[in-house]
Amino acid sequence: MDNKKVWFITGASKGFGLSLVKQLLEAGQLVAATSRNQQELTAAVNSTSNNFLPLQVDLVNEASVSLALQHTHEAFGRIDVVINNAGYGIGGAIEELSDAETRLAFDVNVFGTLNVIRYVMPYLRKQRSGHIINISSIAGVTPGTGWAVYGAAKHAVIGLTEVLAADVKEFGIYATVVMPGAFRTQFLTADSLAMTDNKIDGYTEVRASHDKLLKMNGKQAGDPEKAATAIINTVYEENPPVYLLLGGDAYNRALDKLHVLDAAYRQWQDVTCSTDF
Repeated sequence: MDNKKVWFITGASKGFGLSLVKQLLEAGQLVAATSRNQQELTAAVNSTSNNFLPLQVDLVNEASVSLALQHTHEAFGRIDVVINNAGYGIGGAIEELSDAETRLAFDVNVFGTLNVIRYVMPYLRKQRSGHIINISSIAGVTPGTGWAVYGAAKHAVIGLTEVLAADVKEFGIYATVVMPGAFRTQFLTADSLAMTDNKIDGYTEVRASHDKLLKMNGKQAGDPEKAATAIINTVYEENPPVYLLLGGDAYNRALDKLHVLDAAYRQWQDVTCSTDF
């Protein structure tokens, strides 16, 4: 990391976001970091460096996002890397989750990301460089039983990043979607995971899926510090990937999904192709 860059990271008070901020500051990088609670963020990072700009931001509020990016550009003169890390999990069958709960999940996981992209792009286009990294999940590739809304939101992040990478390529800007598996962060705690209180009798597989995941807390195979290092290193690749899986479990699940899709598409090939003129 000899090349000093300006990084803008959302959801930085815990998990991957906090690991990223600490590693970058340790390496002498310039970091603007956001949280819903600036005091909590400042305490978690515990840095008095002039290279650190803590920001209290409501990612669903466009004015709040726009102002945070303006402050970042005014403080550091440019913005090189954006990491849309903020998000949370939500568990429940579709009918167990209210419209309000579902929309909030999309607001934070999808529309917050879109807001940041929308307001940072003018800066990146003007300087004709930059890298946008969106944190999705392996659940966006192959969601599990009982996580339909979360899987749908993270699937949306994958799709929008894939097209974003194509849209901004002509400006010298890169886009990467990161799809982590299970990492030993606070993701499985109440601070980061909302579980339905409206449990409907009969959804035995959903309950079993939730119980299995919650029992993994503190036992996940993934090391968040190694994940943060991998994400940072991606920025310095000559040809950064559009898709980045993190964790052996994510890799295996993604390959299994490829086999499932290949078999399903081929099984119905005759019907699929019969609809052409």
